[in-house]
Amino acid sequence: MVRLTMTTRSRPRQMRRGDLVEVRPAAEILATLDEGGALEGVIFMPEMIPYIGRRFTVSARVERVCDTINKEGRIRRMPDTVMLDDLRCDGCGHGGCAAGCRLYWKEAWLRRVESGWAEDGSQVDGDPSLTTLRHLSARSAKRLETGEPLYRCQATDLVRATEPLGWWDVGSFWRELTCGNVSFWRFVSVCTRILVEEIRRRARLWEYPIKPTGRNAPPANLDIEPGAMVRVRSRAEIEDTLNDAGKNRGLWFDREMLPYCGGTYRVKRRVERLIDEESGRMIELKSDCLILDGVACQGHLSEGRWFCPRAIYPLWREAWLRPVEDPGRTRGDARLRAESP
Repeated sequence: MVRLTMTTRSRPRQMRRGDLVEVRPAAEILATLDEGGALEGVIFMPEMIPYIGRRFTVSARVERVCDTINKEGRIRRMPDTVMLDDLRCDGCGHGGCAAGCRLYWKEAWLRRVESGWAEDGSQVDGDPSLTTLRHLSARSAKRLETGEPLYRCQATDLVRATEPLGWWDVGSFWRELTCGNVSFWRFVSVCTRILVEEIRRRARLWEYPIKPTGRNAPPANLDIEPGAMVRVRSRAEIEDTLNDAGKNRGLWFDREMLPYCGGTYRVKRRVERLIDEESGRMIELKSDCLILDGVACQGHLSEGRWFCPRAIYPLWREAWLRPVEDPGRTRGDARLRAESP
């Protein structure tokens, strides 16, 4: 399969946060992919096909991304790759995985929209290139091993698609600022906190902010449904639900979840199945597990994850939440009752 290449002289400038781009036609994307449906280790997934021909805004370059596969959790860089708006995998090509990971886009799959270009949005179902791309991406997404399906996605292939960085790689921090990923004041704020925490850590004055009580309170059994409004319990209340390892029935409460304590959010969905990023196996979740709308890892509280743009959805136990009355839904119900004969 022929690969698209471009000389250094003809190569356009790297895309930056805020650039308006258009996803290239299927034929052009196909020309960049190897036999495994990937470009430089990043696979083009079935969930990305509906976006072909459409326009989006670059939200971040993938300069510092956290490794959630290896236990040491190193930070890594994915060259020539960006994220668009908040486009996420819906799991339709991966057995219904409900993780909702953000999608990675190689710059070769995009073209910058110049002023004056008319909107294209072309994606013809009868296009043979589109059909070929559908088949290739579907074949690349799953394989059978000892009768069990193993899935392959951008999350499972993160290590092979990236290069390792040191936690203190100065160049990666500088690129976060110069490419527009973070504002100057956020950059200063996070770097100041990093410096203060490191000084306290070396002086043995720093303590992990979550202190499990070991009580590991029983599950709440609230049967909270998608669309319901909930309030995240206080840190102290959540600590009472955690065992000595900081988990509730195997689910870790992460420090990146702390800023959401006390906040009110709508339940986005219940999570029943997820792909294990290390093995590619589908995990069926038997205990309550929820994702909250608009709640994602911000990538600046945990050691080493600073400025990571993955915005992974944290998973919440019902024991960490308290249902609250939805004013909008209550008003709507009252209006319906009033209008009923």
